[in-house]
Amino acid sequence: MSARFRPYDVVKRGLDIVAAAVALVVLSPIIVATAVLVAVRLGRPVVFAQERPGKDGRIFTLYKFRSMRSVDEARGWVTDADRLTPFGVRLRSTSLDELPSLWNVLRGDMSVVGPRPLLVEYLERYSPEQARRHEVRPGITGLAQVTGRNAISWESKFAQDVRYVDRRSVGLDLRIVARTIGSVVKRDGISAEGHVTMTKFGEAHG
Repeated sequence: MSARFRPYDVVKRGLDIVAAAVALVVLSPIIVATAVLVAVRLGRPVVFAQERPGKDGRIFTLYKFRSMRSVDEARGWVTDADRLTPFGVRLRSTSLDELPSLWNVLRGDMSVVGPRPLLVEYLERYSPEQARRHEVRPGITGLAQVTGRNAISWESKFAQDVRYVDRRSVGLDLRIVARTIGSVVKRDGISAEGHVTMTKFGEAHG
């Protein structure tokens, strides 16, 4: 059966709607509290919005809580390392910055589980095999995230993404969600070695 469609995809969309709606209601106190903390610690805007490619490469606007200070050359806040504060590190390590993405799931831009939505500029850099990660909706978490997150190479990430596309099922999704919770608790793989987050795809490591 083609990896581009499976009966589970229809069921999964229903599960995504229910999961996102319930999570937005249940987690609303945490969402509000996080928004207030971001406003106090980092200022406005509280929510970071950026265009990302989704299923079949279609562009959508991704929403996350802001975790970095704005660029300010006068203060020397230029690189990610300069702009990422201890508060931002904690926000990312707990994955609380991802909570606004539940709105993307509800809208249909994303799924709870799937390959992470990356930068638009990467679209032209993928090999045909790597580009298969866009055969499904991107996810808040995915197989690559529970197999090392930012601590593994881009090639390994993409291999895991394509593996997910080919093997996606309710059982695999449940295992990924369970492993995600464990990774968040342990705070594993938050950054690549020698970097505060991850080097850009296509850039030299070092």
